[in-house]
Amino acid sequence: MAKKKTDTTEKKRVNTAGVVGLRGSTTEQPISETLEINYMPYAMSVIVSRAIPEIDGFKPSHRKLLYTMYKMGLLTGGRTKSANIVGQTMRLNPHGDAAIYDTMVRLSRGYGALLHPLVDSKGNFGKVYSRDMAWAASRYTEAKLDPICAELFRDIDFETVEMVDNYDGTMKEPALLPTTFPNILVAANQGIAVSMASNICGFHLQEVCQTAIALIRNPQHSILETMPAPDFPTGGELLYNPTEMAEIYKTGRGSFKLRAKWRHMKEGNLIEIYEIPYTTTSEAIIDKVADLIKAGKIREISDMRDETDLSGLKLTIDLKRGAEPEKLMQKLFRMTTLQDSFSCNFNILIAGMPRVMGVGEILEEWIAWRTECVKRRVFYQKKKKEEKLHLLKGLEKILLDIDKAIAIIRQTELESEVVPNLMIGFGIDQIQAEYVAEIKLRNINREYILKRTAETADLEREIAELEKTLGSRSRVQQIIIRELEQVSKKYAQPRKTTLVAEEALPLEEAEEELPDYPVTVFVSKEGYFKKITPQSLRMSGEQKFKEGDSLKFSQEASNRSELLVFTDRYQVYKARCSDFDDGKSSLLGDYLPTKLGFEPGETVVDVCLPGDYRGFMLFFFENGKVARIAMSAYDTKSNRKKLTGAYSDKSPLRSVLALEEEKEIAVYSSDGRALVFSTAQLAPKTTRSAQGVGVLTLRKNAQLSYGAPLESTAIANRVRYRAKSLPAAGAILKPEDMEEKQVALDI
Repeated sequence: MAKKKTDTTEKKRVNTAGVVGLRGSTTEQPISETLEINYMPYAMSVIVSRAIPEIDGFKPSHRKLLYTMYKMGLLTGGRTKSANIVGQTMRLNPHGDAAIYDTMVRLSRGYGALLHPLVDSKGNFGKVYSRDMAWAASRYTEAKLDPICAELFRDIDFETVEMVDNYDGTMKEPALLPTTFPNILVAANQGIAVSMASNICGFHLQEVCQTAIALIRNPQHSILETMPAPDFPTGGELLYNPTEMAEIYKTGRGSFKLRAKWRHMKEGNLIEIYEIPYTTTSEAIIDKVADLIKAGKIREISDMRDETDLSGLKLTIDLKRGAEPEKLMQKLFRMTTLQDSFSCNFNILIAGMPRVMGVGEILEEWIAWRTECVKRRVFYQKKKKEEKLHLLKGLEKILLDIDKAIAIIRQTELESEVVPNLMIGFGIDQIQAEYVAEIKLRNINREYILKRTAETADLEREIAELEKTLGSRSRVQQIIIRELEQVSKKYAQPRKTTLVAEEALPLEEAEEELPDYPVTVFVSKEGYFKKITPQSLRMSGEQKFKEGDSLKFSQEASNRSELLVFTDRYQVYKARCSDFDDGKSSLLGDYLPTKLGFEPGETVVDVCLPGDYRGFMLFFFENGKVARIAMSAYDTKSNRKKLTGAYSDKSPLRSVLALEEEKEIAVYSSDGRALVFSTAQLAPKTTRSAQGVGVLTLRKNAQLSYGAPLESTAIANRVRYRAKSLPAAGAILKPEDMEEKQVALDI
């Protein structure tokens, strides 16, 4: 059998719009239409069905888990294995057992991520303040619903919320849970969707309930009076600024600072940290402190360890003799996550649409939603009482002549005709007749019927009251207020996060002034760094390097000067001369990849001293292009030690120059050519990753070698190499212009 020829036109092809065609056919489609048809449904699904909580305070994964546990009888019954709960939840949530169990862990009392946990757990559920403490597998742990969940499901059987089909249409689940308190503000929630996110902090339950009550009674109520600030399960201190908090309450966006609680134990000369910010972990704090000690920025600590046990979190710091605890903690607050920021983004789904709302707006939406739930409950109760009253009205008619009813039933030949005959005989409808026909023989007596029909008057009064409630906004509000007061009284607990006024804090002491004195820095081609004082430089001889290594860069600076070390991984590492010990010419110096913590295999390309970050930087690439980037692009306000994406990755970097003013530059190629041009001919670029502009036109197999300020080169006949326009090929170097000189930059 002959092989079938492969026609290239039969392969899959993708046109410029990104639409796949088969057998040579292509379909034109605008990229905007492709995004709308394919991407937007996915994005909306993530936003609406996964990542953003709704007004009841839950994401779908939370709601499905809790409802499954409720249907399993775990609100009042004993605990069951977590694996059993996870398996049952998969009837509503098909995303896999690992995701479901992770959700249960976060809601559990053992994990401690919520002020009021919703899952009463037994076993190892990890800890929210630990990064490395893994929770046990679901087959080892047990769980049930916490008692507060009774407030989530109290009205669910009264048709207060819509019931929708699960993913395969085999059972119903609630679209929302009818929470009797504003759980959306009590339970902390975080989610990342497509193009948006949500980050809601927890608030004190009693304060939230009191605020909701106050807003129902007076919509102009000042929320800060009854709910001054968030509360967190990990405790700590919140640096309270009323102005900033009011802005967060108004807009739903903003940030505030949290800090750890600590105490100084004179016996043993140590510090115990027993509460940390909600946003960090004990391991992250210890790792950062270790880095600071290693870098020599903290010298008061002899040891730090994690002594957390069953009694709770405890990080212990052993102090050196003479160390001042208050000053040390101020330094640690400034340099570690012992003081951290919480960024608020109150993004909530309202009627299927995401909205960023302030606290007052959230409470207004919750009150409106809860009002609807209460009305639906009252209407359901009224409907049931009306149905019962209707049945009792039928019984009243039977009461007039019980013997007649018995006679009708006895004289009816066919069972199917009993109900129609009762309807005709007493003038009642089918529902009433069915009810009468189902009464047991022992209950067909005057006493039983009189007792049942005596309820008629009470039912009529109750129905009238329920109708008044449905028609009265104030009555519905009183029901909501009463339930909020009950929740507050029953489940309130002391505030865990202490509020500390920012103005009451001790002023942060300025960082210890680094000694400043003149030095000369030397960097070798292999990445060895030396910092030598003028006195030592005058007394020393020739610079020592490893065999095969030589000087790449040298410049006069000061001990406080910053260094920018560019590497072959498109990264720049920032350091100060003060981070290095004073050296001598006879020593090799510090190896930069080790000192600055380079990635494996990462090497130094060039080193610059940026000064006060004025001026610009020139990046010379192997392909003949030069990029002019503003120096300010590398000036960071934080203490970041590494910047990724420091320059373009389109061609290997050959050298870097830091300049404050326009200068003439000489660039050299690997085939013995040179070109002189002015930096004014280069257009400045706004981003660090800019590719630059073509400067040197390269011949086949040639490359740009490096660039240097013209005055630091050996070029004597400058006119020969100068270019009026760029790019240019330059000229072949003459012997008198090839004398090697030490390159020194004057910043």
